[in-house]
Amino acid sequence: METDFDKSVVYSYDGTFEGLLTAVFDAFDRRMFPTAMIRHGELPPMFCDDLHEVTTDDARSARVWEGLRKRMAPEALSAVGTSFLCEQPDFDIVLFRYICKIFRYGDRAYTAFDDPDILAVTNMCRNVRRERHRVLMFLRFQKAADGTYFAIMEPIYNVLPIAVNHFVDRFNSERFLIYDKARGYGYYYDGNHAEIVTLPANLAHIATGSLSDELMAPDERLFQRLWRTYFDAIAIPERTNPRKQRQDMPVRFWKYLTEKQTR
Repeated sequence: METDFDKSVVYSYDGTFEGLLTAVFDAFDRRMFPTAMIRHGELPPMFCDDLHEVTTDDARSARVWEGLRKRMAPEALSAVGTSFLCEQPDFDIVLFRYICKIFRYGDRAYTAFDDPDILAVTNMCRNVRRERHRVLMFLRFQKAADGTYFAIMEPIYNVLPIAVNHFVDRFNSERFLIYDKARGYGYYYDGNHAEIVTLPANLAHIATGSLSDELMAPDERLFQRLWRTYFDAIAIPERTNPRKQRQDMPVRFWKYLTEKQTR
């Protein structure tokens, strides 16, 4: 499944999803399709005949999204936004070509798995959703003295936007803060709605991922010890398999897991 992309044409955009959709609108409007996409501030390739600076436009991006919605099944449409959360710059042009192919070939495009762009987006969506699932499994809350529950994470993809609703649904009567340390933002839920918040990176509980004794609820330390005791008690030494454990529970999550802490 081919799409004609002009050689030596580069689009520069702001790195947002709306910016990417605007770039698609501009490409069809200008009838010039890039072979590379860069983000504002990055240097273009050495041989570049045309560098187009994309100005993110909400109206244009909304028109592109509505066009996709009419051409795609809901699950396939969800894959577009989900795969973008990988935040990998070299993936921008892949997703750009994928969207263009949807407009050119309709709903048969996103099932053409012999096409490298279609396959790449499908696989990336699967990877992002797998990371979201891991966050749901391995996120650990600590209770603060004021009753707010605090959790920190550093996922490899930007999955917090598609994970937070799970916690809102499950803990809809509680207050909590889930913070993505790697990206410097989080969601605070006050019992009614969730909003994006940013906190200074030098705050002790952001830097360490753990509440201090002053901030922690009086019984939180006890519950943490009980959880570690339970975790140790259910372990069967004869069946210990470190390799399997690392496969099912990636090491990058361990530093924020209560059961992996020693104190």
